[in-house]
Amino acid sequence: MQKEYIEIKGARVNNLKNIDLKIPRDQLVIMTGLSGSGKTSLAFDTIYAEGQRRYVESLSAYARQFLGNTEKPDVDLIEGLSPSIAIDQKTTSNNPRSTVGTVTEIYDYLRLMYARVGTPYCPTHNEPIVAQTIKQMVERVMKEENGTRVQILAPILRREKGTHKDLLEKLRKDGFIRVRVDGELLLLEDEIKLDKNKRHDIDLIVDRIVKQDDSSGRIQDSLEIALKKANGLAVALTKNEEILFSANYACPKCGFSVAELQPRLFSFNSPLGACETCKGLGMIQMVDVDFLIPDRNKSILQGGIVYYKNILDTENIEWQNFKVLCEHYNIPMKTPIKDFTKEQLDIVLNGSKEAIRYTIETRSGNKYSKFDRIEGVKEMIERRFVETSSPMAREWYQSFMTDSVCPTCNGLRLNPMALSVKVGPKNIQEWTQMSVKNALVYMSELELKPMQKEIAHLVVKEINERLTFLKDVGLDYLTLDRIAGSLSGGEAQRIRLATQIGSRLTGVLYVLDEPSIGLHQRDNMKLINTLKNMRDLGNTLIVVEHD
Repeated sequence: MQKEYIEIKGARVNNLKNIDLKIPRDQLVIMTGLSGSGKTSLAFDTIYAEGQRRYVESLSAYARQFLGNTEKPDVDLIEGLSPSIAIDQKTTSNNPRSTVGTVTEIYDYLRLMYARVGTPYCPTHNEPIVAQTIKQMVERVMKEENGTRVQILAPILRREKGTHKDLLEKLRKDGFIRVRVDGELLLLEDEIKLDKNKRHDIDLIVDRIVKQDDSSGRIQDSLEIALKKANGLAVALTKNEEILFSANYACPKCGFSVAELQPRLFSFNSPLGACETCKGLGMIQMVDVDFLIPDRNKSILQGGIVYYKNILDTENIEWQNFKVLCEHYNIPMKTPIKDFTKEQLDIVLNGSKEAIRYTIETRSGNKYSKFDRIEGVKEMIERRFVETSSPMAREWYQSFMTDSVCPTCNGLRLNPMALSVKVGPKNIQEWTQMSVKNALVYMSELELKPMQKEIAHLVVKEINERLTFLKDVGLDYLTLDRIAGSLSGGEAQRIRLATQIGSRLTGVLYVLDEPSIGLHQRDNMKLINTLKNMRDLGNTLIVVEHD
């Protein structure tokens, strides 16, 4: 029979002096008192710590090795404990990829909604994207000039881990000769060894054609095989471009194609959906010209470009390359940088527009003749920052850099394919830029077709419920794209509170650390109602409070 009380005898953690007490179960219990009176020691360091320890000890030895050992608190006896969850003032996460949407799991449901009922739009023509017919695909390939080499590929796998040995063997038995694995052309008759822990792209090469006026029949046959092998996708590869065809989605005017809609296409943590430039962070590190040239009254030879300050007029190869660049474009090295034209400064920072023929001599007397474009100093630092494996060099390059909004996605984190899909008038990132309050209004006014409504019914219900939980704890002003690390302690705590309500657990002991901190008086009532709802589900709540 379940006990009615949590019974504690002889608690001596920190400043507790042999405390004995009974706490009623399935109730909302407030612990209050002066600072230093032992509220936190009793609630967190004794009751929560012991509840956590007992739950961990109930797991298998294999599971425990990943969780680490928790010490037994200094107490004689605790009875009537449930598995415990602490909701404290610690920030949710410092991971730059975590947002309010991902922490509350609302973003996971959004991805599902966009994958199931989203409509792709062409980013250029803003028209809904429809499935391409085989005739349209053939016509597009036939637009290539006669004599163009065209390869028809079937994109069978995208970003999937494994050795894929059975798949490659089956393709060989089906009579195919070549595949493209991670961009590399391989023969199926050779042994292809893939790293099982890495993600791979595998394209089957269906046919290689030299396009002529009478090639349409063969192109059509090859495209049909490719579409069958790759679930409605095919690729036509020429020397200059790679054209993705989709029997599912493609713009009839410009050919912009979208692969099959699936939840991971809308994840900025997945290579399939993330912006290629910033890898889904929305920010990239770029050279800040003010860090590189802090005093524009100086000339280059006076150390105006800090990066070159210590190698001026030396035999250093980097410096010699830079001197050639300046001489080629008549950039004066003794003139203050503030007097440079915009074009001269652009060449110094971003390098030559074309290849330059030049000769340089090393310290040992060896001469090198080159015909190549010369990098500018900004361009070189950004390249080396990415390529270097030396922490010291990385730190040096980083001293010239600052976080900037990604120029490709403008901070939206996703690639054009993911951003082209809309539910109603908004794509998924525009949706997350709304506040919780506005998102609730938007969802209530969202008009879906009868079939879409049926498909998305449960997902929409879950999104609305979770948004309501955030509103109920007084967080209706937050936007779902807000970085989790930028939340205050109180906001982070109330987000975790809202997430716990959404989990609908019962029989749990929740320990909360001053959840009302920083709350306006009108939001206190919302918070108390939320805590009462958690209690009414059949949970015990212990709240540490000053007020």
